[in-house]
Amino acid sequence: MSALALSVLLSLVSAVGYAGGAIVQERVAVTSPDSAYLPLRRPGWWGALALNSLGGLLHVVALAYGPLSIVQPLGALTIVFALPLATLCVGRRAGAAAWRGAVMATVGLAGLLSLVGSSQDHALDAAQRLATAIVTGGAVVALMCAGRAAHRHPAVRSVLLATAAGTAFGISSVFTKSVTVDWDGGPHSPGTLFSLALIAVFSVAGVLLSQASYRGGGLAAPLATLTVVNPVLAAVVGILMFGETFRYGPTGTLLALGCGVLAAGGLIMLTTERMEETGPAVPEPSAAAGTQAGGATLSSVPRQRVDGADVRVPAAADGPLREQDPREPLVPAAGTAPGDPGEPAPAGERAPTAPYAHQALPHRRPRVRS
Repeated sequence: MSALALSVLLSLVSAVGYAGGAIVQERVAVTSPDSAYLPLRRPGWWGALALNSLGGLLHVVALAYGPLSIVQPLGALTIVFALPLATLCVGRRAGAAAWRGAVMATVGLAGLLSLVGSSQDHALDAAQRLATAIVTGGAVVALMCAGRAAHRHPAVRSVLLATAAGTAFGISSVFTKSVTVDWDGGPHSPGTLFSLALIAVFSVAGVLLSQASYRGGGLAAPLATLTVVNPVLAAVVGILMFGETFRYGPTGTLLALGCGVLAAGGLIMLTTERMEETGPAVPEPSAAAGTQAGGATLSSVPRQRVDGADVRVPAAADGPLREQDPREPLVPAAGTAPGDPGEPAPAGERAPTAPYAHQALPHRRPRVRS
């Protein structure tokens, strides 16, 4: 097997590993709502972490055997593999809109990465490392706050957290590349230690944010966002700081912009499809509302006078309320003892009365007086 074929095979297996890890993460997020960021007690989460680590390791090995222009676009196939795997493994079927959005995002990302040219590798200096760390940290915190503010819209919150996770992973890849280039100075140099610390911080933040992004957001939208933001951000940093350019001059730049618009359209389609699935939540009737409704029903019943007091009497213990017929006498309800009319009441108090219910008497012909 040639080196190029081995690189392609490793890239495909890496994409499958990433897809499997994403599916397990989404299931863990659905079944453990109380642990949005770090469900340490769930074995499935550790399995998802192992699958993601395997995918990352295979991706690095694929880069060692093949060119970046082929390996990076193949990594965009993660979302395409994730949809059928979710159908086979957990029975989650994706709709037509999800498939269209996933294909658009994948094609746009693959085209964009294939147009990025390579340049001579060099490490970031101290000022660039510090500026990149500050800007990235501020962006991640801002996206986290925005996601927290959008808690009433699960799809929007999911995409914001997935964007923050992709940003953290992308900058972690940038610092990893810088460390591999600057490794000749030794692991004990201040710049290398600072870069290693940033890699650890951003990698952990990416793992936590990606886990939280699957809570209430489904699988396709956060995974596609994470898959697109990570390499696109790394490519942008490579163009701005590593001197990389787009191939084919101005034509390649225009094609890259078109691919970026295509990928963004796919992400928007996935987010919109998820928002239509969730829909607004219908509030449950509260106890106060039930009391008000009961009061309104009771107020609509005509009043009657029994021993000088206004009362409303139901036709039966469990029946609807009805109006008193003046021809029907009032009799004590079952299970109650009427008051003794012959017993005098204490001074200042009314005589005890028993609750009354209507009793229908046999129909009698009314007497007509001439």
